[in-house]
Amino acid sequence: MSGVIKLEGVSKLYKKYNDRAALGGRLAGMFVRTDESLFPALQDIDLSISPGESVGILGRNGAGKSTLLQLLCGVTAPTRGRVDVTGQVAPLISVGVGFHPEMTGRENIYVNGTILGMSRSTIDARLEAIVDFAELEDFIDTPVKHYSSGMFVRLGFSVAVEARPDILLIDEVLAVGDFAFQVKCFERMNDIRQSGATIVVVSHNMNSIRGFCDRAVVLHRGKLAFDGSTFEGIARYFDLAAREADDPRPGVDFGDENALELESFALVGDDGSSAGHFRNEEDATFEVRVRAVRDVPAPFLWLGVESGTGVVVYSDAGLNNPFPPLVAGQRATFTVKLPVRLPSSGYTADVAILESLGGGRSRSLVRVPRQQFYVTGRPHVHGAADLRATFEMSEESP
Repeated sequence: MSGVIKLEGVSKLYKKYNDRAALGGRLAGMFVRTDESLFPALQDIDLSISPGESVGILGRNGAGKSTLLQLLCGVTAPTRGRVDVTGQVAPLISVGVGFHPEMTGRENIYVNGTILGMSRSTIDARLEAIVDFAELEDFIDTPVKHYSSGMFVRLGFSVAVEARPDILLIDEVLAVGDFAFQVKCFERMNDIRQSGATIVVVSHNMNSIRGFCDRAVVLHRGKLAFDGSTFEGIARYFDLAAREADDPRPGVDFGDENALELESFALVGDDGSSAGHFRNEEDATFEVRVRAVRDVPAPFLWLGVESGTGVVVYSDAGLNNPFPPLVAGQRATFTVKLPVRLPSSGYTADVAILESLGGGRSRSLVRVPRQQFYVTGRPHVHGAADLRATFEMSEESP
């Protein structure tokens, strides 16, 4: 059976070097002794993927996602454990990987196609389709060293899908392409999936993962944190991200440093604990703790919420109803409570403290780092908001 992936007790360790000065004083930095240690990129991973599955690999930067794909396509070997991959694999794990910069796009098609298992006669037959899909008719005989990153991705993806693999591995590179090409790629990936191929996707675009993948695998600090349904996997990813962001970050200030000092911020759920996952109908509360460096006569809050695709879902501010003044040295906690009446999806929120200057004018004092959260509970509702329409039918006698 082709398209089968199986990992048993897989760990991948990399050597890590820490340089430090061997002597102090004026000679510090001139003589360096290097300490060597092992960094676990992946630890004890057990994972099985069946033919025809579409699996999304989620995790924060450094979680081990790319290392996992490199193991699956044979770029690197596990330090411990066993990796079994059955079937023809087409990896798309880096922009321009496998391309020779001095060769033309046409020549690179033949090189990459051969690496992916296609014969010359097969490449000849599919060449026109590859070039057409990549939208590179006018540049196919140009050396690829002159290609943009988007052109690299279009050509690489086109060759990979025309190889008609049993397993397609994609690592975030589609994000380089424009929106229209991304849509075309996912349509082609759906065709490949329907043909019975196995697809493994690494992406930070939760809407793409939610719409395309049957299953989600969440990696956290090199370990398998979740393996199950896509909805639950995305929620788990946001929960883990929120938990890591729970620590206060003193000194962070994205506004007027002479006005307010941001001491801590948090996104909390109904139980008061940090959260990154909310169910529809719950409240998401943003808490911002600051210390006034100078007097602030009329502070107020602003909140903006965007969908995963960057569409503004909601924006509001208390410009016309500012809070009581803050005096220098005073500490205060500002809160924004947002009723989560949103379709199931991923969102990003911005919170800022501003100062009203009168006449509808204001000045930004502190902007909180962007907060990501995920909403579940209404999976069949789509759009920018959950308006809770009422559906009724009145029966009439025949």
